[in-house]
Amino acid sequence: MKSVNSFIISPDQEHALKASVKALKVKFEISKEKPFDPEFVAKIKVSPQQVKEGKITTVEKENLKAFLSW
Repeated sequence: MKSVNSFIISPDQEHALKASVKALKVKFEISKEKPFDPEFVAKIKVSPQQVKEGKITTVEKENLKAFLSW
């Protein structure tokens, strides 16, 4: 079984990569698959706004074990 490697390229560099790969006559395919679950991405995008609004929890180092219930 062959392994498949994924390369994530920024959109503004995609044309340069395509040209290079084609010039080298390397087989490639462009996947339109999203690498992350859209619901997860939406949650992550909310975080910076929550920080700005002060909706965060801080824990002092000495209280970390208790906070994590260890």
